Amino acid sequence: MTPAELSRTVLHAVRRAVRDGALNAPVPERVSVERPRPGGCGDYATNVALRLAGPAGQTPSAVAETLRVRIEDDPRIAAIEITGPGFLNITLQQGAQQDLVRRVLAQGVRYGHLGAKAPGRLGGGEGGVPPTGTPGGAGAASGAAAPRSTEPRALLWERAVQRLRRSQGLLPDHIPLAVVPVAEESAGAVPRGDASRWAMLSAAAHDRPRRSEQFLRQREGNPLFQVRYAHSRARALTRGAAELGFTSDAQEPVETALVQLIEDYPSVLVSAARLRAPDRLARHLEATAEALLDFQHGVLPVGDEKPTAAHRSRLALAEAAGTVLAGGLSLLGISAPVHL
Repeated sequence: MTPAELSRTVLHAVRRAVRDGALNAPVPERVSVERPRPGGCGDYATNVALRLAGPAGQTPSAVAETLRVRIEDDPRIAAIEITGPGFLNITLQQGAQQDLVRRVLAQGVRYGHLGAKAPGRLGGGEGGVPPTGTPGGAGAASGAAAPRSTEPRALLWERAVQRLRRSQGLLPDHIPLAVVPVAEESAGAVPRGDASRWAMLSAAAHDRPRRSEQFLRQREGNPLFQVRYAHSRARALTRGAAELGFTSDAQEPVETALVQLIEDYPSVLVSAARLRAPDRLARHLEATAEALLDFQHGVLPVGDEKPTAAHRSRLALAEAAGTVLAGGLSLLGISAPVHL
C-alpha cells in the first residue's frame, strides 16, 4: 500500500463516517499521511481527526475512533493506534513491500497513474512509454506554476504538465493534447533534445533554468546523466541475472531507502500534477537514481556465491526502481536508454 493509496483509504473512511451520520463535518479534498515523527509508532500517521474535530463538534480522540473502525477492515492494514490528542498511527501488514514491488513490475511505467493496470516491466523500446502528444498550444490550461520565461520553456512546461495531469485523470481523455504547429517547431520554438528538456523542467517555475550544455556531459555530477544511467544499470542487472540463471522475485523485504522513494512516487505525481510543477518529479527522480546507484552493488551474487531469495528480491526492487525512472522520464518527455 503506497502513501497515496493509504490517503485514499482514510479519505474513504471519512466519507463513510459522514454518510453513516457518525461524523457531521465537511469531507476534505485530500488527507495527508506521513511517516510518524519521533515518539510515534506504526508505518504512517495522519492528523485528519484533529482537523475534523472542530467542524464535527467532537473531541479529536472521538473522531479518531470513528475513523479507526472504518479503516481497520482493510486487509492491507495490520493495526491502528490512536496516540496523543488524536493521531491515527497505522501499521501495514507484513509483505506490503513485496506487494508494492510486484505491483510496480506488473503496471510497468504506468505505475502511479490513476487506475493503472497496464502490464509490463521497465517499458518497451529505448524510452519506456513514448511521450503522448505535445500539449502546450490551443486548449492547454494555464496555471500559476507556469514559468514566465521565454516561450520555449513555457511550451515544454505546459507539455509536461498536461502529461502529468492526464496520468492523474485531471485532463479528460476526450480532450486531445494540443499539438505545436510543425512550422513553429522547425523554426526552433521547441527546444530539441533531452538536455534542453531537463534544463527547463528540472528548475522550479520561478527559477532561471540552467544551461542545457551542462546536461550533455556524460559524467557524475550531471543529474540527467545520473537518472538515465541509473535506469540503464537496472536493465543491466536484469541481463546480468539472466546470465547467472535467475530472475527477479519479490520474496523477502529489503532494507534500503529505495523502498520509500518507490512508494512515494505516486504521491509525487499527484502533487506535481495538481501544482503544475514537473520540477517536483525531476527532483524525485534524482533522489531515486542516487539511491539505486548506491543499492546496485549488492544485487547480484559475487564470486562463487549462489543466487538466493535475497538476490531475487533485491533484483526485483532494482527493476521496480528502474521502472519508476523510466516512467518519470517519459512524463517529462525524456528518453530512458537501455544502454549508456
